[in-house]
Amino acid sequence: MFSRSVAIIIAGMTFAAPALAQDAIIVQSTTSTANSGLYDHLLPIFAEETGIDVNVVAVGTGQAIKNARNCDGDVLLVHAKPAEEKFVEDGRGVSRSDLMYNDFIIVGPGDDPAGVRGMEDVQTALQQIAQTGALFASRGDDSGTHKKEIALWSDTGIDPTTASGGWYRETGSGMGATLNAAQGMAAYAMTDRATWLSFRNKGDFDILVQGDADMFNQYGVILVNPAVCPSVKAEAGQAFIDWLLSEAGQGAIAAYTLDGEQLFFPNAKG
Repeated sequence: MFSRSVAIIIAGMTFAAPALAQDAIIVQSTTSTANSGLYDHLLPIFAEETGIDVNVVAVGTGQAIKNARNCDGDVLLVHAKPAEEKFVEDGRGVSRSDLMYNDFIIVGPGDDPAGVRGMEDVQTALQQIAQTGALFASRGDDSGTHKKEIALWSDTGIDPTTASGGWYRETGSGMGATLNAAQGMAAYAMTDRATWLSFRNKGDFDILVQGDADMFNQYGVILVNPAVCPSVKAEAGQAFIDWLLSEAGQGAIAAYTLDGEQLFFPNAKG
């Protein structure tokens, strides 16, 4: 379990915001938003406008939700909507708002041993990977990406964990480490597009499967409930959420690009 002080120290190692500042808040978030560089873009703008520093703990969505349940944070920003809604239903969060989206993709080696290149039907692609026994690297870490991957496998009627250690390899790691493992094994992997665009060790890997509506990737933002967690800095946390959902925050999200490509698409409801 993270303690609140440990979470601040971890976040301070990643971001330069003063870890013990009175007006600093903790955001429990995903590795995809952090590794993509989005927070490096957003947080200085928010701090300049409000004087509030934001420290981010970047872990898988499942761990981020666990941390927030343990009152180790003020705001939760993740991408597993059913789990987010349950967090609010359980009284751990005040309310949930759509924030932004991108999509998931399947990447793999250029020689494409399963022959899925160009497919848009993700279930058919996964079935073909399983039927050919081509290696597939899964995060296996209860992250938002892993939850989505398992849901997609479930739609095919295939339980890939029965082949764990065979063609199905569970890394138990974050997205970057899993992509590196996939590279080393010449295995397919599912990733969010933002992490892929930010990933520098692509080698001969390509995007092979994309465009299926089932690979939509929604991010949500929630204030941790101060009635349950008295340590929550509710005013500052809500100020961050309000800014993200505002025209200014949504514009800042849309403005973030890498190599000329937009990584996240704001869709907060006005």
